Amino acid sequence: MSQPPPFQPPHQGFPNATPPFPGGIPPTGFPAPAPGFPGPAPVGFPANSGPFPAGAPPAAPSPANGIPASKQTLNTTPCRTVYISNLNEKVKLDVLKNSLKTLFKQFGDVLDVVAHGNIRLRGQAFVAFPDEESASKAIKELQHFVLYDKPMVLQYARNKSDIHAKKDGDFDSHYKLRLMKKDEVSKMPLPGSHKPTFKAGVKPNHNAAAHFNPTANIPDEYLPPNNILFLQNLPETITQQQLVELFERFPGFREVRMIPTKKTIAFVEYDNELQSAVARSELSGHMLEEHEMRVTFARK
Repeated sequence: MSQPPPFQPPHQGFPNATPPFPGGIPPTGFPAPAPGFPGPAPVGFPANSGPFPAGAPPAAPSPANGIPASKQTLNTTPCRTVYISNLNEKVKLDVLKNSLKTLFKQFGDVLDVVAHGNIRLRGQAFVAFPDEESASKAIKELQHFVLYDKPMVLQYARNKSDIHAKKDGDFDSHYKLRLMKKDEVSKMPLPGSHKPTFKAGVKPNHNAAAHFNPTANIPDEYLPPNNILFLQNLPETITQQQLVELFERFPGFREVRMIPTKKTIAFVEYDNELQSAVARSELSGHMLEEHEMRVTFARK
């Protein structure tokens, strides 16, 4: 599979830079320059991007992949590390990490960029700054910024980065805790590891054996992935529209179904299990009116 060319940052503050081609006219086969740029638009930036005036934040990108332009930070507890999700999984790790470092270094010194290609962590990354102020500015300016055709979802990381633990002098305890969490996660089913199978032309058997549910005794946290999420511990005052606005930010959203007789639970449906897994990962533990929302895959 072919990879996109290396990421190039925008030419901020240099509107009169020398064009990359003689006479300012690109050779045959090159795209026309995007407004505000002296040459073709850098890979990973919208076609209508351009440098912005000094001191002014960049304009919010248009909605893409179901994520609106409004910036809604999910984890609001300040941290020196930015957690990024919804990244393009087809981009090579070294290209992606270099692109992120180039993009984020305009907000402060980038101490480390961590990204993995395994099935649990692909499409995600962590960018470590020396202070919370730099991380906050990066989240504010780059929330939903389209990188390699996908809008990034940014929030504060929930755990300390290794590089910060080393600087703070508590790396040993931090590393032991991280290994314990990694062991717990390794016991969970992989995304896409369970898919229901159906045989055409077979009529359902209504005997007692037909009602056997292999997931009946599995805790909610370890249920196999599917396209429907089960929400628990919702405030009784929550409305269907509030849940729609919260979950429609993620690609593949279909609908929210509430239970009239039990307002503390609800179901959210997506097009497929990978899309529902992204929403589950981002919103599990999200606070709603002092209630920590519990998000798991629905039991089938």
